[in-house]
Amino acid sequence: MRILLATRNAHKTAEFTQILGDDFSVSDLRGLPDAAEVAETGATFEENSMLKAVAASLRTQLLVVADDSGLQVKPLGGAPGIRSARYAGENATDAQNVAKLLHELGRIGNGSDARARFYCALTIAQSGNPIATGAGEVHGRIINKPIGDGGFGYDPVFVPDGFEQTFADLAAETKNRVSHRARAIAALREHLRRLAQC
Repeated sequence: MRILLATRNAHKTAEFTQILGDDFSVSDLRGLPDAAEVAETGATFEENSMLKAVAASLRTQLLVVADDSGLQVKPLGGAPGIRSARYAGENATDAQNVAKLLHELGRIGNGSDARARFYCALTIAQSGNPIATGAGEVHGRIINKPIGDGGFGYDPVFVPDGFEQTFADLAAETKNRVSHRARAIAALREHLRRLAQC
């Protein structure tokens, strides 16, 4: 079954492709260069996921899956939250976002082992209509310096519960079994299977 992932983030596309497996052929918005960026004006991950899914589904006949995800750090009141990709500014790099996170934690005297969770909301849409939503989360802690070369975003400073390595230091196969994104996909896998049979 072919799916359009409503993102231009190659890292997300690679994760989705690996998690979904051979039953699904995943493309993304890099193949639709005229598709406009969607303003993430929602107040929650779910709202932003739905905005992106519905907008992208108006540009294609394919089934669309949109992801909105981020890191929520307890001592920072849930920040960076829905602003995770833009925490250090509108066009911030992953390294800049991580640096700001560590600076903010250091500023409040909580530079290491801060409790946090990664959260992912997914929406399936087709022809402008949302069909289903699902979410997944993984809890862990923030360490005070980046470790690991894999992953993206805040992966180098996030150690999931039950592990001693950061997401960036885990094998991709391991991360993609336990991540927030894997859990959100698992919540929607049955919907995707049913839609594939229609």
